[in-house]
Formats: sequence, structure tokens, C-alpha cells
Amino acid sequence: MRHGVSKKKEDERIVRCPTCGGDSIYAERNPFRPFCSARCKGIDFGAWATEEFRMPAETPPDDEPFGDPKLQQ
Repeated sequence: MRHGVSKKKEDERIVRCPTCGGDSIYAERNPFRPFCSARCKGIDFGAWATEEFRMPAETPPDDEPFGDPKLQQ
């Protein structure tokens, strides 16, 4: 083992926290995984709840019919 490098358990790995970008332990002992903390998990949840995260979609304007034009009559 090199100096300054700690040995980790076999079932653990270090991943990047999706919220802050810091190190996060991805293992059962981290109840917030893949986040590093309750704070980062809460921030992410809040962004989803307020629809800050959205999937791009090509939808027609509200005044145009949606769906198969053959079915629109």
C-alpha cells in the first residue's frame, strides 16, 4: 500500500457526487448514495420537484393539434 492511500472495502467505490462534484462513497454505509450528503440529496430532489430538470421534447405549440394528423378531424 502506498503512503497516504487508504485501503477501501471491496464492495465500496468512490464516485462523483452529482450535485457538488465532490467524492462520495458508493456503498451501503452511505445512505445518501450516489450523493455525498443529505444536503446534496435534498438539493437534487428540490430541483426535480420544481421541474428545474427537464427532458427536451419537441411538442407542437398549444394552438396546434397533437398526435396523428389522420386522426384529427
